[in-house]
Amino acid sequence: MEKSLPLHVCHVSNLSMLINRSHGFLQSTAIAFLIYYRASFFFQDPETRETPWSVWLTVSVCELLLSITWLLGQAYHWRPVTRTVFPERLPEDDKLPAIDVFVFTADPSKEPTVEVMNTVLSAMALDYPSGKLHVYLSDDAGASLTLNGLREA
Repeated sequence: MEKSLPLHVCHVSNLSMLINRSHGFLQSTAIAFLIYYRASFFFQDPETRETPWSVWLTVSVCELLLSITWLLGQAYHWRPVTRTVFPERLPEDDKLPAIDVFVFTADPSKEPTVEVMNTVLSAMALDYPSGKLHVYLSDDAGASLTLNGLREA
């Protein structure tokens, strides 16, 4: 098999990685203090509490869920990469593989026919050899509206 050049190259920005990791560390420290503060409420004397227990619990659960959401989103910032693409390294049209594009729809009242046809037309307009690109529309409801829309498109 012949050795080919890569179609893209990934670059890691060390400065962005350092800034993002420092910011993530500061944010996670603040979140840890917030969770400690919220958890300490449950160990206070019940007579000295000013806020009702149910309100404090609701706020604590919401902040915990938002903290988990933030934590899961940090994976994209941990090692940021940029890519340089080389479209001139693509093989010739006769060496490209065939591609099948499937567009699924179920109900014309929930998925407007115009939007489905725009999706089909966008798939057909891909910059790819026409003999190797096949677009299929699958209508689970078998609606005549979709069929007529496809004929018009």
